[in-house]
This record gives sequence, C-alpha cells and structure tokens, in this order.
Amino acid sequence: MEQAGLIVASVSLLFWVGVLILRGGFWRADQRLTDSTPDLNPWPGVVCVIPARNEAPTIGGTVKSLLEQDYPGPVSVIVVDDNSDDGTAQVANAAATKGLSVVTGKPLADGWSGKLWAVKQGLDAAEEIDADAAYVLLTDADITHDSESLRRLVAKAEVDGLNLVSLMVRLRCESLWEKLLIPAFIFFFQKLYPFPWVNDPARPLAAAAGGCMLIRRGALRHIGGVDSIRDRLIDDCALAGQIKKYGPIWLGLSNKVRSEQAYGALSEIWEMVARTAFGQLGNSILALIGTVLAMSIAYLVPPIAASGVLGGGAVAALGVLTWWGLMGIAFWPTLILYGMPKAWSLLLPVAAFLFTLMTVSSAIRYWRGRGGAWKGRHYKTA
Repeated sequence: MEQAGLIVASVSLLFWVGVLILRGGFWRADQRLTDSTPDLNPWPGVVCVIPARNEAPTIGGTVKSLLEQDYPGPVSVIVVDDNSDDGTAQVANAAATKGLSVVTGKPLADGWSGKLWAVKQGLDAAEEIDADAAYVLLTDADITHDSESLRRLVAKAEVDGLNLVSLMVRLRCESLWEKLLIPAFIFFFQKLYPFPWVNDPARPLAAAAGGCMLIRRGALRHIGGVDSIRDRLIDDCALAGQIKKYGPIWLGLSNKVRSEQAYGALSEIWEMVARTAFGQLGNSILALIGTVLAMSIAYLVPPIAASGVLGGGAVAALGVLTWWGLMGIAFWPTLILYGMPKAWSLLLPVAAFLFTLMTVSSAIRYWRGRGGAWKGRHYKTA
C-alpha cells in the first residue's frame, strides 16, 4: 500500500512541477493591459455590440459604461434584445441619451446558437450604423467597463497589430461559493489555455473570453463574420481560432472591466460551468475519463497523501510538499489578482473536486440531449 501511495504521490508532484515549468508560465497571471496609452491620431471608430436576453438587472450599467468612455474616437453602441420578457430594451434605452441603438431580435434561426444569432444581428446592424468603424467590441450585458477600457483595448490592437484583443474580466467574488470557486475557475481556464501561448503568433493555440472581445473589423469580415461558427456554444474560443488563422491575437486578465453577474449559490456556478464543460473536451468520453483521472491525481492525491492515508513518512511529506508548496505557488498569483489570502490555496482541491463533478454533469446533459444552454435555450451542438 505504501509503495503504491509513494508512486501516486510522486506522479502528482511531477504533474505540478510540469505545471510550473512546462505550461508557458500561465500561473503567473501576468498578461495584463498597461494603463498608459499612446496618443493615436486619429483614434479609430468602435462599434460595441451587446447581445442581451433577459438582462434588465445589469444592461443599464453596461450601456452607461460604454457610452461614458473617455475615448477620443467615434463610439456607437448596439443592444440586440433577444426576445426578452423582462424589459431589457426599456432599461437599455433609459440608460442612454444618445449613441445607442436597440435592435429587436428575430426568432432564433435554424442551426444557430442563441447568443451567436443575437451577435449576428448586431453585426448586421453595425454595417448600417457605422460601416467605417475599424473595430467591433463584443461584450456581454453584465459587463461594466471603466472609463478608459476602449482606449487600452484599441491602443493594444493598434500598437501590436492585433486582430483580436480579449480580456478575461474580473468576475464577482463576494459570496462564499464565489470565493471558493471563481479564482479556481480563472486558474483552470488559464491552465487549459495558457495565455502566453495564445498570445504567441508562432503557436496555433487560440482562445478568448466572450465578455470582452475587441475585433478588427477587416479580420472579422475576412472570416465571414460569425456565420462559420454559428452553432458553437464555446463561441469565444471558436471565434478566436478562426481569427488567429489570419493574424495575431491577445488574451489577458483585467481587474478594471468587471462582470456584475452574481453567483450567490453553488447551483448558479454549476450551471455556468456545466453548460459548456463537456464541449471543452470535444464531447469525448475518452477525454472525460482522462480529465477525471488527471484531476484526481493532480488535486485530490496531495491532500489525501498529506493526511497519511496512503502511507506515512515520505508519502505524507510528498503530499504536503505538493499541496502546500507547488500547488499553492501556482495558485497564489490568481488569488492575489482577486484580493484573496494565500491560505485559500489549501481549498483548491475542494474546488477541483466540485469542478470535476460539474464536468461529469455536463457530459450527462449532453448525452440526454441538453448539451448546452444560453438564457433558457438548450442545444446539443459542438
């Protein structure tokens, strides 16, 4: 028993050594936009497109934050009201005095996911409202932007010649479940898509965060808009993959662009993750089995080994070194990003266990024909 425990604990430790040195240093969480921006002349135009379905509690703040941007160039905002029944359009209009267009969404077309169908209609409207704008900002209806958000995004794209600049916005982290799971969610996303690799034009890996995506208009037109990914539920990463084929992209973290979506209960975070988690694995049963095994070895073995269940002495020492040491070192920068004490890293195995269960439940949903969802609509798609 102790020899088997020593082997498993050693494998877990080696995994974390690999995480620290072989995944592009993602764990440093250091891909950020700088506050200083160059003085561009002229500043290119931006059209902001917000797909919205039953977003009355947050849409007003999103619209207001975009219309009040300290941005020298022209900015227009389009809200696509996707058949809301909670007054989303009225709230959006009340938040604006000028510069806002509200598009009433058409019924969902065959072959489209709900969010992308709304985005498609917003992009079509953008061609009529401001066809000359150099950039399109796709942002969610629960995202608030600080006053210089567009300056930083456009400056990054212009100076570095990027086709896409995307931010993993700061998610709300106030309730107990949010504190346990949200920083872990950000950490796992970075591990799955190491941002330094995404930002390396020489690497094929592409990813984006759908809450904030500034896209060069020419690149978007070049790939045919969102039509080529019309049925994708993980639409942000799919779109990034299409765009990176034609030029460099960039994905980073932000503390200034924020999501106002509250996740007060475990069930709310579970729903957010389970709707697409199995899709991240390509809807593959083999990938699911591999993920469950890998998550168990990486996150559950260290605390179990540290407890002495798998053997004392060297086994327990390896468990402590991995759990309190390597795992903590890797997770600390993300905790610091969220203003959390480093001691919360000791609960990462608990978060990992819950996320593993969410992934399994995502697969069960898929097999039952309810593979993903957006605002009450369920799909069985890629």
